[in-house]
Amino acid sequence: MKPLEIAVMGAGLIGRRHAERIMSEPGTVLSAVIDPSAAGRDFAETVGARWYRNFLDIRVEDRPDGVIVATPNQLHVENGMEIVAAGIPVLIEKPIADDVDAAAALVAAGEKAGIPLLVGHHRRHNPMIQAVKQIVDGGRLGRIIAVHGTFWVAKPDDYFDIPWRREVGAGPVFVNLIHDVDLFRYLFGEVEAVHAMESHAVRNHAVEDTAVVTLRFESGVLATLNGSDAVAAPWSWEATTGENPAFPRYDQFCYQIGGTRGSLGIPDLTLWTSPSRPDWLEQLAEERVPYAAADPLCVQLRHFCDVIRGDATPLVSGREGLATLRVVEAIKRSARWGQMIHLSNVSASSDPQKV
Repeated sequence: MKPLEIAVMGAGLIGRRHAERIMSEPGTVLSAVIDPSAAGRDFAETVGARWYRNFLDIRVEDRPDGVIVATPNQLHVENGMEIVAAGIPVLIEKPIADDVDAAAALVAAGEKAGIPLLVGHHRRHNPMIQAVKQIVDGGRLGRIIAVHGTFWVAKPDDYFDIPWRREVGAGPVFVNLIHDVDLFRYLFGEVEAVHAMESHAVRNHAVEDTAVVTLRFESGVLATLNGSDAVAAPWSWEATTGENPAFPRYDQFCYQIGGTRGSLGIPDLTLWTSPSRPDWLEQLAEERVPYAAADPLCVQLRHFCDVIRGDATPLVSGREGLATLRVVEAIKRSARWGQMIHLSNVSASSDPQKV
């Protein structure tokens, strides 16, 4: 089978991670790095790939089989539209956009053209999350009642030397908590309403450094997310899962799922259940649920290749990415307006309303 030629647009942190996996995955070739910066040019030279300032600079006969877009959030729609117009399958890093209406226009363009559009919520591809979904859907926890997620990290000052990370459209809600929102949607269904507060008191950037969010799901599940990129702590997906070896790993948790029959800690998948009927005076049974670990970015890349070849449909489609973005937009509006926001009211042009 002819190797698939995959281009990466954006040579920042996540773009380089995608490029590394393309180069190491059998059956794929890193055909090009698309990035106007000198750093992008140097990276392309280092890895032996062609370099282009812009996608439109690529001659038609040299265009790749697929493109991974890993540019700043504010450019996702513009970049995605160019690739869809060229008739090439595209995987866009999360968030699909920083604006709901623009994201909806991109999704509609892809669907009209019949071009696969995937969104890089790669954690859904993690075998650990697939095991969690089996536990939740299989009823081992009983009726899910409450969920909690923590994202506490301390990003260093030089992380913010890149201007877009300090500007509207960035911040831990858009950059980090969107992953948690997407996983919660994947596991517990659609969100009905949100209420949130934000603070930028530590750095005083245009974006928040801390956010506290409550979510009400259509199923009745209530969830909380507590996120900050200014807290020195071991409780985050990055610090507990070992997904990215660049981060120190701690034997702690980032999510807790509570049901009428039991509860589950993530990522260690410790399952706590009542041997008979639930009783707070009764000893709980403890079980560690096994799973076969794998790099979710590699799994996502293989899935993208299957989609390009027509052998699969997107696990995280443009519409799924749009649905997650709507929740994030509701979070931002709730924090801005101090109101509970119902998801049925969320579009980029609508005013927030109380429920």
